[in-house]
Amino acid sequence: MNLKKTANLLTICLKAGKAVKGFDSVCDAVKNGSASCVLTASDASEKTVKEISFICGKYSVPLFRTELSKEEIAVLCGKITAVIAVCDKGFADGFAKISGA
Repeated sequence: MNLKKTANLLTICLKAGKAVKGFDSVCDAVKNGSASCVLTASDASEKTVKEISFICGKYSVPLFRTELSKEEIAVLCGKITAVIAVCDKGFADGFAKISGA
């Protein structure tokens, strides 16, 4: 994924209020059907990636590994987190395009 494009799109997504931050909140968003895709930080732990992968797979939600670190995500959204759910189809399509999916 392109770091700058990902950061720019995530910033817009956050400002629009279309993102959910934090593992438990992201899991809830996936389970209740509001998540269009899930992003993980480049330095997310293997355990976190494995768990969110399983949940996304179970509910058919696309999962994208970004080049953004947890620290870089914190700068954008004000919270250190390894997982973000994107709750808008348009933004999700944008992240899919950036990732080449």
